[in-house]
Amino acid sequence: MNNNKNLGSEPTVGMWLYKNSGGIEIQQKLIDILAKKGIRTITDLNLGDSYASGGEIICNGINMENLNAFFSYNAGEQSAFQMYMYQALNQTISTLNNYDAFALTEDKFLTAHVLNQAGVRTAEYRMIHRDDMALLKKTVSDWQGQVVYKPTDGWGGNGLVKIEDESAFDVLIPFLTKMGMENLYLEKFINYDKTDWRVDIVNGEFVGCYGRSAPKGDWKTNITSGGSILLREPNDDVVELAIKAAKVTGLEIAGVDLLYDLDLQKYVVLEVNGIPAFATPEQEKLGLNFNDLKINKIANLIESTIEGEQSEKIHTKIVA
Repeated sequence: MNNNKNLGSEPTVGMWLYKNSGGIEIQQKLIDILAKKGIRTITDLNLGDSYASGGEIICNGINMENLNAFFSYNAGEQSAFQMYMYQALNQTISTLNNYDAFALTEDKFLTAHVLNQAGVRTAEYRMIHRDDMALLKKTVSDWQGQVVYKPTDGWGGNGLVKIEDESAFDVLIPFLTKMGMENLYLEKFINYDKTDWRVDIVNGEFVGCYGRSAPKGDWKTNITSGGSILLREPNDDVVELAIKAAKVTGLEIAGVDLLYDLDLQKYVVLEVNGIPAFATPEQEKLGLNFNDLKINKIANLIESTIEGEQSEKIHTKIVA
């Protein structure tokens, strides 16, 4: 069976990019830039539709291991199976983001833990067992009722619960028990002005930034939670902290969310995202103009990744 359909001799990158909110246009710009670099692109390679057999991962008739790199950028259609195959493919070819860094940043606790170990400021946190009521109550007391429960794998503000007193346990603990979840990840609520920063980093370089503002009467800034876009001018503290957070997590492409802690008078990292959104057409009209720079930097990253992969293969052959 020929599983090399559409593969030629030129360097080839596989791609799975979202199509809504301007994604089709972004993908085409990326394809055109890569073509000028002599790199062919095969699109719509959703690993959720793939299968593996005999040491090969096949997706839409393509032997994925024969690609020079794979660029995955579609948070909305991500699935457990797609992630599992992503992990397997990462063992053979270069993936962007690399799977280990991406999987790390999909977990809020592991991300915060690694950042703290590297000396990067984050919200104060505690990971405890669901049944450790003594420590749970102590946490509420220690943090004076300013506690936020976060699902470790949640996104878009989904599942966040603010715990101000013990009455919140009556709802939260039975829910966790019913879902079979033993871990309880808590963060100390940060005193901030109800706005945040999103800083985009590609290959260790600053791309752009913007902010989000929580709706009136709420504290969640996520767009999916009703937040609105703010134009932001970058400053050295924000850029340096975001670059360091991306480096510590190992992401080649990162969106770093920051808050300004009014008590500490310092910026802190709230989250690091492995699929930071491009500006939508509507957001571009508001003045978010970093898309073209981001596309060019990603194209350069893909090019350098492929060159590194080819150089490694040549070196391996010489050594052998």
